[in-house]
Amino acid sequence: MKILIPTAKELNKKAIPHGKVSLGNKSTEIVSAIAKLSVKDLAKAYKIKDEKAVEEFSRWQAIKNKTAKSYEALELFNGLMYRNIDRAGFDETDKKYIKENVFITTSLYGVIGAYDLIQEHRLDFLQNIKVENQSLKNFWREDYDKSIKGEKLVVSLLSSEFEEVFSKEQRDRFIRFSFMEEKEGVLKVHSTISKKARGKFLTELIKNKASSVDEMKQIKFDGFEYNEENSDEKTLAFIAKR
Repeated sequence: MKILIPTAKELNKKAIPHGKVSLGNKSTEIVSAIAKLSVKDLAKAYKIKDEKAVEEFSRWQAIKNKTAKSYEALELFNGLMYRNIDRAGFDETDKKYIKENVFITTSLYGVIGAYDLIQEHRLDFLQNIKVENQSLKNFWREDYDKSIKGEKLVVSLLSSEFEEVFSKEQRDRFIRFSFMEEKEGVLKVHSTISKKARGKFLTELIKNKASSVDEMKQIKFDGFEYNEENSDEKTLAFIAKR
């Protein structure tokens, strides 16, 4: 089983540095391509102000020059989903489950283990950056598909941006989740609800050592519970009444 989660733009400034990262060939090619961009180029590619682009420029130069510090991926990413993962509360059995089952889909390193080391950077699949005249999605597709080859159960807590890196053949195998809130009989779903719920749901998967779809259906958290009426074979709906 593999549980797939996305990266995040926000980074944890309190993350503890670890050893050095050894970049693979594809990651090295990406770093080489991006490190050639000027501050202005980065500002345009990232659609950010020049002052923020200066920070990104410094990060890419540090990675290129092998002076960048390295952090565990699960600790460094700090977006809304990650802040709702009970990272401080995991014991050794939880960490063993994470190492065996939880993987992060990145645009710089490929599909990596949750505790693999990464460096501070900002890169996603929506940015107009080409490597070997390919979009990052096309550049990584074969590797992404290989990463889940042979897995009987692939659990996706990904947004469409990250799912689309996989081929359709592989995407069709995913088990997905829809998190909705019901208020006065009306079902609501939006990104804030989804991101928070993904983090809390992942925490429950880890704490309960869930290994099958049936076990996942039993999980209850923060008012959410499985709703069969709004589910289908490939998407499990969880609804919280507010």
